[in-house]
Amino acid sequence: MAKRSRAQSRVRWELLRNLIRKDIKVKYKGSTLGFAWSLANPLLLLVVYTFVFQVVFKSGVPRFGIYFLSGLLVWNAFAGSVSTACGSVVGNANLVKKVRFPLQVLPLSAVGFAAVHFVLQLLVLLVLTLALGYPLIGGGLLLLVPAGAVALVFTVGMSMLVSALSVRFKDVPHLVEVALMAWIWLNPMVYAFGLIQQRLHEYTWVYELNPMAVVVMAFQRAIYVDATATKPDGSQLQVLADPGYLYYLERLAMAGAISLGVLVLGIWVFRKLQADFAEDL
Repeated sequence: MAKRSRAQSRVRWELLRNLIRKDIKVKYKGSTLGFAWSLANPLLLLVVYTFVFQVVFKSGVPRFGIYFLSGLLVWNAFAGSVSTACGSVVGNANLVKKVRFPLQVLPLSAVGFAAVHFVLQLLVLLVLTLALGYPLIGGGLLLLVPAGAVALVFTVGMSMLVSALSVRFKDVPHLVEVALMAWIWLNPMVYAFGLIQQRLHEYTWVYELNPMAVVVMAFQRAIYVDATATKPDGSQLQVLADPGYLYYLERLAMAGAISLGVLVLGIWVFRKLQADFAEDL
C-alpha cells in the first residue's frame, strides 16, 4: 500500500513538472529572447515606476522602484496563478473528459508556472538592488522564507478554489478578474503603509486580515530598509509597517493560519466538485 502511494506521488509530481515545462515552452515559443523576457521584466518595471512615482509624482518614498517591486513581484505571482487557475480545468476540457489523471495538477501547474517566474525575477531584483548600491544584505532577507511560505499556501488554496468553482459557475473567471483589479489596491505598494496606520489607527488589524497585504509588507521589509522618510515639509513618513522583525513574524503567523484555512477550503471544494467536472464541461 505504501509502495503504491509513493508510486502515485511520483506520477503526480512528474505530471506536474511536465505541465509546467510545457507551459513555459508554449509561452516563449518563437520568441527571439525567449525566457529572457521574463528576466527583463523587473528591470523595465524598476525604471518605469522609479520615474513615475519618484520623479513625476514625487511619492516621498526614497527609491520608490525598489519599494514597489519588492511587493509587486509576489503579488503578480499570486494574481497570475489565480487568474490562470480559473481556466486550468475548463481550458483542458478535452483532456479531462477523455483521460483519467489527478485533476489537482491542473491548477497546481498554474501556481508552479508563476512560481518559476517569480523566483527568477526576484533574483534579478536582488542583483539590481545590489548593483544600485542599496544596502540589501542583512537579517531581513530571512523574512523571505516565512513570507514566501504563506504566499505559496494562500496561492495554492485560492487557485484550487477558483479552478473548481469556474467549472460549475461560468461567471467566476469574470468575478476573479474584477476582484484582482480591486485587490491590488488593498496591498501597500503604491502607497506607504504608514498612510494606512494614519487612517485606520487601532483598526489597522482589519487591513492585515488580508494575507497578501501581510506578505507584501514582509517582502518589503526583507528587501527595502528605509523604514521612514522625510517629506518636503520636514515631517516624517512611515514607509514600512515596522523597522523590526517580530512585528512581521506575528502578522505572518496570523496570515498563515488564514491561508491554511483557505487551502483546506480549496482542497475540499475541489474534491467535492471534481466528480462532476466532465459533466459540467
